Amino acid sequence: MGFKTGIVGLPNVGKSTLFNALTRTAAAQAANFPFCTIEPNVGEVAVPDPRLDKLAEIAGSKQIIPTRMTFVDIAGLVKGASKGEGLGNQFLANIRECDAIAHVLRCFEDGDVTHVEGRVNPVADAEVIETELMLADMESIEKRLQGLVRKVRGGDKEAVQQERLLKEALAALENGQPARTVEVAEDDAKAWDMLQLLTAKPVLYVCNVSEDEAAQGNAHSAAVAAMAAEQGAASVVISAKIEEEISQLDAEEAEMFLSELGLEEAGLDRLIKAGHKLLGLQTYFTVGPKEARAWTIPEGTSAPKAAGVIHGDFERGFIRAETIAYDDFIACGGEQGAKDAGKMRAEGKGYVVQDGDVMHFLFNT
Repeated sequence: MGFKTGIVGLPNVGKSTLFNALTRTAAAQAANFPFCTIEPNVGEVAVPDPRLDKLAEIAGSKQIIPTRMTFVDIAGLVKGASKGEGLGNQFLANIRECDAIAHVLRCFEDGDVTHVEGRVNPVADAEVIETELMLADMESIEKRLQGLVRKVRGGDKEAVQQERLLKEALAALENGQPARTVEVAEDDAKAWDMLQLLTAKPVLYVCNVSEDEAAQGNAHSAAVAAMAAEQGAASVVISAKIEEEISQLDAEEAEMFLSELGLEEAGLDRLIKAGHKLLGLQTYFTVGPKEARAWTIPEGTSAPKAAGVIHGDFERGFIRAETIAYDDFIACGGEQGAKDAGKMRAEGKGYVVQDGDVMHFLFNT
């Protein structure tokens, strides 16, 4: 399991440039005018994980298969999007299908690139988009509450639960807070997710800075970081221009280029790490002579559920999981060394998979 992140923002903040760089394609047209991206572009990128390369080297794996992350480039939202302004309804529907929102904010000064509001103020830009998403949620909730009246009167349990959750969300929104601030009980989690509220989705603020500010950020990105901390959201500093240049280089050239700029890693790596943390995701590995492969799962996933990510039969017929911690696999020089050192464990159905576990599943067909 990877995850699907919608890239949103006002027009001309660098969304399409970032998308092109991240997916190493020119599918999204980048131009200096609003609505240059009309249809949402979808791109998949491999999630870089140096652990996978080390495992493959030790095991002599012929193929390396990383987990993948999906980005959806959604056209620039504007004030009034919740009422259909700027093709807003179409774009709001695209956001609804994503697991998280990467909110790109302009944190660079450039007189040659127009801003729809005529100024550079990323915190205010964030508020514009958040307001539109909140208004769209409020309208959606009110319509759904009307549609539930008859079922609630009839005592339909699911309808009663939906009504309660929708009213909790509406109360937060009317108080100027996004739906993600609502505390949801474990018993309500599934029903809550099914509501697909736009402001319930986790948000990652992406501060797009100029090339010479990519390492340290600037006053604009610092203001965004403070806003994110207040909201319990995440933020990351990226230069879309640098990412675009890196996407054209091979691995060795990219490393030299980053080093010259004083950057330890590419923006993509930081973006993915922040995204994984935001969504509570982690990685486990399957390793053998044929392939070394990474699998993404939510934190707290049981061994049978983790097996089910590979194939449903693995989960249904789960017997046990032969498990080696990543550090033990490396230290012992591979699977056999880990076995000999007593570092391979047989884990049952109740085992909660840990990040970096190297696993082999035994199951009944």
